[in-house]
Amino acid sequence: MSWSLVFTERYNRRAARFLRRHPDLRQAYRKTLLLLEANPHHPSLRLHPLRGRLQGMHSVSINLSYRITLELLIEGQTVIPIDIGDHDVVYRA
Repeated sequence: MSWSLVFTERYNRRAARFLRRHPDLRQAYRKTLLLLEANPHHPSLRLHPLRGRLQGMHSVSINLSYRITLELLIEGQTVIPIDIGDHDVVYRA
């Protein structure tokens, strides 16, 4: 059973800006989205819940340096990407 990815306008703008700055990560980003859709719990995504101000959200890895924060709605099997960037950028919210 696959999951639904729901992209907000805000996230789309952030992702476009991220990919303009890091065109070399386009393929890794695409692979991350495909894995999220197929199975957000895939080990290579390193899915983990966030704490503190970001409690209730999760994070997955694009690679060792870059992350995507997301809202994971288990009941509806929906994944809503929130932010994309390096560790300091996505965890500042």
